Amino acid sequence: MNPPSDKRGGQVEASVKHCYSTWGDKYYRDYYGPDAPYPPVHLDLVRRLVDRVGARRILDAGCGPASMMRHLPGAGRAIYGFDLTPEMVAEARRVMAELGTAPERVWEGSVLVQNTFIPPGETRADFECIVCCGVLPHILQNQDTICLSNIREALVPGGYAIVEARNELFSLFTLNRYSHQFFLERLIPTEKLRAMAGPEREALEQALHQVEKMFRTDIPPIRKGKESEPGYDEVLSRVHNPLDLREQFRQVGFDDVTLLFYHFHCLPPMVGTLVPKLFREASLAMESDPEDWRGLFMASAFFVMARRP
Repeated sequence: MNPPSDKRGGQVEASVKHCYSTWGDKYYRDYYGPDAPYPPVHLDLVRRLVDRVGARRILDAGCGPASMMRHLPGAGRAIYGFDLTPEMVAEARRVMAELGTAPERVWEGSVLVQNTFIPPGETRADFECIVCCGVLPHILQNQDTICLSNIREALVPGGYAIVEARNELFSLFTLNRYSHQFFLERLIPTEKLRAMAGPEREALEQALHQVEKMFRTDIPPIRKGKESEPGYDEVLSRVHNPLDLREQFRQVGFDDVTLLFYHFHCLPPMVGTLVPKLFREASLAMESDPEDWRGLFMASAFFVMARRP
């Protein structure tokens, strides 16, 4: 299945490529290195999951600079990866070459094109596990099922998908501009209320303004680009409702669908800065149980792990 002709989709991919084009040699250091703002707890989680299913032929769809791939090789394993951004692919090839991986096992491509999942020089995908991190935020809502279906088709029967997303429900805990957006765009039927308000329209606007005042809409700051490229918050960077995404996996034919949360916050981030040592230690302690129900609201990201029957 190839993506429908979509001018907007092409524009999104172009802007995402531009966003990451200057990050090839810095991304791993910024988010996985010793000075990263938060330890890469998701890396350990993915390694445990891959070990659990005993996969030997593994694909990282959206591999970036081999951030995950470099930690997955093991005896008897064949590791592959592709990414949308040429600069990321070049860095991934360099890193993986040092680990003995042939350059043709890392290639350029999109999760929205089914043939991308077939390694160059081969005729079938047939992966036992496909990891996909940092990709879903950057595709349009109507392309989610295309991506998930392509992942499913590239798995052998009994193979597992491990797909990451940003947690929309975390907005109920942050008390900032994300919360304000979630309340007015997802929870409250704002436009319907305006249409129904009649003579109470002015009072309704006052009520909505009062809701806005309940949140710190000035934070967090917009993440800008490093050079002339757009930053993460200046390109499409969606969040996903874990409950909705779990159902989408089921609808495209996966079973054994599990939600696993990570990057917990023991307090809303804006007040965590008042007790930084406690905030970090207590949040990291919560990472020990990725199935903790509080992750629905207190974790900023999650994985969906699912099996192709």
